[in-house]
Amino acid sequence: MPNQIVTQRDVIRYTAGRVVAAAGITAIVTIIFLISDLGTDLHATVEVGAVVKASLVVALGVSTTLSGAMAYRSARLMRQLTSTRAELMRMSRTDPLTGLLNRRGFDDAAAAVLAEAADAGQRVVALMCDIDRFKAINDHYGHNIGDRVLAEIGGILRDFAAPRGMLIARHGGEEFAGLMVGVSDAQANDYAMTLCRMCATDVPCDGRLVPVTMSFGVAAYAGGELPALMRRADLALYRAKDLGRNCVVQLDGSEGVPAAATTPSGGVRETEIAGDNRLVAGDL
Repeated sequence: MPNQIVTQRDVIRYTAGRVVAAAGITAIVTIIFLISDLGTDLHATVEVGAVVKASLVVALGVSTTLSGAMAYRSARLMRQLTSTRAELMRMSRTDPLTGLLNRRGFDDAAAAVLAEAADAGQRVVALMCDIDRFKAINDHYGHNIGDRVLAEIGGILRDFAAPRGMLIARHGGEEFAGLMVGVSDAQANDYAMTLCRMCATDVPCDGRLVPVTMSFGVAAYAGGELPALMRRADLALYRAKDLGRNCVVQLDGSEGVPAAATTPSGGVRETEIAGDNRLVAGDL
């Protein structure tokens, strides 16, 4: 019997093997039972009722035994198949480097979160963040160190999100995404600021300390589909990059303008850049 059933020939061989085994077991059990019940004298006179009784018992016993064995084996195979399918599904939705959801997993989970929040009348706020100047980290320290930095940041985000019921994921590259349910703008900003402080750290890698900071964009759900919400959070993130990095920008309503650009120390100041009033991260 092949260890793996891949081709049609494997299927035929597997089926034939099972048929031969079932036929052999049936023959052996029948012979043993008839000999024990009717004796070994082939010329002996036997009552018809005894033969019918023996035949029924043999048929019932063999069919029950084989059916039970096959059902048990099928159930084990189905359990294994279900477990394997669930594991493949989990792997297809999980980023192997950080252990967080990947973009596909986030999109599936986020759509469900939005639907549940809408039914419950709860508020949803999206968060987008990425590691500042990550390309420079890769170029200077190497991609292995860059992967260590991603894993470390992923762990910080996961440990912060889990007890607060936040949905968090690696959205791609050095970018991460999250959803917060049932929070106000102030709470969402506080969460983002706390994460900004926690992610401003030195990551130990092979005896060296790699300085890391992150920028955050926050946007409240204003109706529509998930991509629209994430685009608004992404816009806030780009504003944070423009305004100096290592800060949090929160969109003010659905207009797409930043309500604040806050540094981890809490400082905010306003200046003019190219004639446009914009908020720049910095200490007061």
